[in-house]
Amino acid sequence: MSSPIPVIIGHRGAPGYRPEHTSASYRLAFALGADAVEPDVVASKDGVLVVRHENEISTTTDVASRSEFAHLRTTKRVDGVERTGWFTEDFTWAQLSTLRAVERLPRLRQASSTFDGRYPLMRLSELFDLVDRESERHGRSLGLVVELKHATYFERLGLPLDELFAAELRDSAWNVGSDRLVVESFERTVLGQVRARGVRGRSVYLIEASGAPYDRVARDGRAARTYAQDIDGAGLYALATAGGHDAVDGISVNKTLLMDAAADGANDLVDRAHGVGLQIFCWTLRPENSFLAKPFRRGKHPESFGDWPRAFQVLMSTGVDAVFADHPDLAVVARDAL
Repeated sequence: MSSPIPVIIGHRGAPGYRPEHTSASYRLAFALGADAVEPDVVASKDGVLVVRHENEISTTTDVASRSEFAHLRTTKRVDGVERTGWFTEDFTWAQLSTLRAVERLPRLRQASSTFDGRYPLMRLSELFDLVDRESERHGRSLGLVVELKHATYFERLGLPLDELFAAELRDSAWNVGSDRLVVESFERTVLGQVRARGVRGRSVYLIEASGAPYDRVARDGRAARTYAQDIDGAGLYALATAGGHDAVDGISVNKTLLMDAAADGANDLVDRAHGVGLQIFCWTLRPENSFLAKPFRRGKHPESFGDWPRAFQVLMSTGVDAVFADHPDLAVVARDAL
C-alpha cells in the first residue's frame, strides 16, 4: 500500500454515498481514490467475524422488521453502556447473512438511504477477497485497516477476536506482510494478543477524546489510565518504547485532539508523535455541517455541506500520516490541493 501522504482511508467504505460496510460501499471507496478501507469487526454466535460498526445492529440492518428474529431483541451492557436491540453474538452467520444493510444516518444522508435493503451483510473473509479483486482492477496495492471492536466483551463471551482474526488471516492467505494490513483497536490488550499470534501488520492504538479504554476499566475500575494520559509527553514515549507484544506502530486519534481551542488551527500532537517515532492517523473527515467545527459550518441545515475543503486541509496540514473519510473523493481533492 503506497500512496501520497496522508493516506486516504475509506471509513467503513464510502458511507457518504452507500450504506456502510457493504460491498458497494467498499468498491465505491476504491473507485473514488481511497488507498485503503476500514472495516469494523465483531463476532457472530458461531465465531464468524462480521463487518459491522457495532455488535448491536438495529440501526444498520433491517433486523427490526424481520419477525423471525423478534425474539432475539434484548438489553445488554456492552463496555459499561446499556444497549437494547439485536446483537451479532446472538445470531449465527447463516442468520446474519439473510439481513440487509440500511443507512445508519438517514436524515443526514438521504441519498445513501435510497439504497436500503439492497446489500447483504459481509463477513471479513469476503472483504479480503474484495480488496484483492479491486487491487487488480485498479492496478495498485490497496489496503485494509481492520478495527477489532469490543474485544474484552467478546472474550468474556468465549469469542476471542484475536484468535478468530488470526485464523481468518491464515485461511485467507492475508498474513503475508505488513504493507497492506493495519490492525487497530481502542483496547491495547487485543493488539498485543494479535501480535502474539504472529499476525503481520502495523499495530495502531485508537485514542478517544475522553475517557479510558474498556480493557483498563474492566481491570482497574476508576483507577484506569485514561486516553489523555496516553498522549501526554510521558504517555507517548511509553507507547513508542514499549517492547515485545505491547509495541505499537502508531496512534489514531479523534480529529478534535489535533485542533487548538478555536478549532481552526492545529496543536503539536502530530509533531510530538512523530518525534518519538509513532505514526499518527485521525478520524473522521466528514463534510456535513453536523460534523464540522463551528468555524467551518455554512448555513443552518445539519445535512448541508460546510467549508469542508478548508476543514480537511487544516487537518491534513498537521502532517498526519493517514485520515479516515466518509467521502473518499473529497479527501483526495483536499489532499491534492495542499
